[in-house]
Amino acid sequence: MNDTTNMRTVYMLTAVAALGGLLFGYDTAVISGAIGFLKIKFQLSAAMTGWAASSAIIGCIFGAMFAGWASDRFGRKKVLILTAILFAISAIGAAVPANLTQFAIFRFIGGLGIGAASMVSPLYITELAPASIRGKLVSYYQLAIVIGILVIFFVNTLIQGAGDEAWNVEYGWRYMMASGVLPAALFLIALFFVPESPRWLTKEGRETEALEVLSSINGDAKAGEILQEVKATLHEEQGTLSELFTGRFRKAIFVGILLCIFSQVQGINAIMYYAPEIFKSIGTGTESAFQQTVIIGIINVLFTFVAINWVDKWGRKTLLLAGGAGMAISLLMVGLAFHSGWTGYGLLIFILLYIASFAASYGPVTWVVISEIFPIKMRGVAMSVATFALWVAVYVVTQMFPILLESAGPAVTFWIFGGMSLLAFFFVWSQVPETKGKTLEEIERDW
Repeated sequence: MNDTTNMRTVYMLTAVAALGGLLFGYDTAVISGAIGFLKIKFQLSAAMTGWAASSAIIGCIFGAMFAGWASDRFGRKKVLILTAILFAISAIGAAVPANLTQFAIFRFIGGLGIGAASMVSPLYITELAPASIRGKLVSYYQLAIVIGILVIFFVNTLIQGAGDEAWNVEYGWRYMMASGVLPAALFLIALFFVPESPRWLTKEGRETEALEVLSSINGDAKAGEILQEVKATLHEEQGTLSELFTGRFRKAIFVGILLCIFSQVQGINAIMYYAPEIFKSIGTGTESAFQQTVIIGIINVLFTFVAINWVDKWGRKTLLLAGGAGMAISLLMVGLAFHSGWTGYGLLIFILLYIASFAASYGPVTWVVISEIFPIKMRGVAMSVATFALWVAVYVVTQMFPILLESAGPAVTFWIFGGMSLLAFFFVWSQVPETKGKTLEEIERDW
């Protein structure tokens, strides 16, 4: 790392952008506490329960789809401001619906913000970060996600404990939804104090502004070098989306898409969104189920620090392989526990092992890899394509999980997830490149 790097500025900008991740985690996981009460309130079938949980994911798909174009057209910062506004609208609207349709509409609006933030926040961090600590800084985005999940697990537990089941069915879940207004407001305010991405400014021909931002981070001498490297890379690119699928970057987009899909079809969001219901289904009381969900959130946060500390030392691929092996083993054991009727603390231990393995690998490292591997001139659109694929996978898993549980049973369901983990392991081993320590421009030239 260059001695002139202003680490205070780097970490401040990273923290603000990572708040988009906190809202991502908060807003997606809030449904875990509300879903059981919504099911009673609106008398939902298994399919409609899946729809209540996944309606936000449909918004995520569209948000990710258009965020790439919007961030390339209007800038990373403006899109992030819009996501904060969408989060706030969703939190208010989803708290006061008269029926499931109204609830789903406002969750869709929030999903637009989640999908956009899930692409633009790590992209923004990547385009600001010094190469030597870029993996670590982008991992802070995932840390913010899991902190958001943990915070809402605590909030849901506190709200659930404020009344009996009848009160929660009528009011509790509404307070859970409305609580998202506070982090949304914090994110919106903080965004007015950060600059635009210097790489986007350079692409738009605003080199003086870009140089000012780069100087504030890297010092004047180094800033000039980085600016020239960015300009050279921009000049080399043709900038057409078709080149991603037909030219020398074709492998990059397919690696990005498949890595995003594999990060989700191993079942992480099924556990995050339905954790209290999973624990209640094996005989755990409502209060205890919420408390065990908080334990999941704590493990999720703690093991994300493993990735943060080691992603730039061990490398992206090593963490993905180690974490993937742990996920496959733990998922197969969770299925065996359900199959054998061993559903006490043993089941919780295997679920926690799974969460720890995901948090130390696919959770943060997926965002690191997809924010690094695409060419600069079309990075926004390419990340949008990959993130779109991620959210489609999230939707399929979230929608199908309660249906699978009802039709195939929990053992088979978790064995399916375990099988996906094994496939993901061999994909990473054979296809994903190592990118640690390389500048974005060097990674691009490698393709």
